[in-house]
Amino acid sequence: MTEYQIHTLPNGIRIAHRQVAHTKIVHCGIMLDIGSRDEQPHQSGLVHFWEHMAFKGTKKRKSYHIINRLESVGGELNAYTTKEKVCFYASALDIHFDKTVELLADITFNSVFPENQIEKERSVILEEMSMYEDSPEDAIQDEFDEFIFSDHQLGVNILGTREHVKSFTKKDLQEFIAQNVDTSKIVISIVGNIPFKRAIQRVGKYVADIPFKSVDYKRTEPFEYQTTHTSFEKQAVQAHCALGRRSLSIKDESRLAFFTLINLLGGPGMNSRFNLSLREKYGLVYGIDANFTSYTDTGFLGIYFATDPVNLEKAIKLIYREMKLLREKPLGEVQLRNVKEQLMGQLAMSEESNQGYMLSMARSILDLGYVQPLQQIFDDIRNITSADLQNLANQYLNKEEFSSLIYKPALN
Repeated sequence: MTEYQIHTLPNGIRIAHRQVAHTKIVHCGIMLDIGSRDEQPHQSGLVHFWEHMAFKGTKKRKSYHIINRLESVGGELNAYTTKEKVCFYASALDIHFDKTVELLADITFNSVFPENQIEKERSVILEEMSMYEDSPEDAIQDEFDEFIFSDHQLGVNILGTREHVKSFTKKDLQEFIAQNVDTSKIVISIVGNIPFKRAIQRVGKYVADIPFKSVDYKRTEPFEYQTTHTSFEKQAVQAHCALGRRSLSIKDESRLAFFTLINLLGGPGMNSRFNLSLREKYGLVYGIDANFTSYTDTGFLGIYFATDPVNLEKAIKLIYREMKLLREKPLGEVQLRNVKEQLMGQLAMSEESNQGYMLSMARSILDLGYVQPLQQIFDDIRNITSADLQNLANQYLNKEEFSSLIYKPALN
């Protein structure tokens, strides 16, 4: 599989491309370096609202025509919002590549936000919020962000608040886009059996006329972290628990080693330290995971699980015990080799997804300016030492620096 290529248009928009033979599907995405953290407090939820409204009408299409454009030929059109990105993307047979690029460009740059559609989508998003609120495992993770990034937009739910969602107008959307869209912070990502020259030509046809625009804006760093411990009663059968703290930013040189450490603790493998202890040995949980998320200027480590309320304290003690073991006892040679091999295998399998690679390629170019080859990542993983992991464990796996949020079943 060939490495990626980049072409920058005169307006600053970058085209990232990777040609993959032996596939009939092409994956395309337009990713903008704008997320919920870039909203002002009174705008909370506006980027997510924009993501929804992009599908509701453009200068030449109504909502139905947008939805039907690719669906009618077996393709898929979608979008998502994160704390630092908004992305519109699609997958279709490569014979519909031109149609796919044109549609993505249309909804990204030519949305008109019809007033009648705003009212309908407002109700849809409010229902989406209710859905998350009814799911303790989702709600606790969103609410926990508020504790880790108190009084900062990184701590605000991507969906925003009900009050804000009820108040958004067409003018709010237009003003936010005008104030925040920077063409040098837009990447159009393509993965499929499409020649690079053709990709540049077809994308250029639809976005080259977009005027260059630079935005003088710098993200505000989070305030000083302070630990917080809170519990609430919720209508639930199990106790739900979130533990976590601030961690490493995207550009931190120790990020890969830290990711390796967290993968060992609570990654997707059934042989993670947390799973072997809490589920396999003691039978306290159905599942437990540890997540490490990096942002431009900070990071977040979160641990989540649910258990019978009578087992809550025991489960928490076991988690901290596993972290203590990593602080005090270095991994042996065989353990370290197995940890590295497992992570490399997971990364290699994730790159097998062409759609996943298309999205990660765009994200990496926006964050770092390049995409690190998988082989280089493997080389870096092989260079991680047991001392590296133990040092990071001593810096970031101390119980005293962890915050907690617990949902306890309400007593009837």
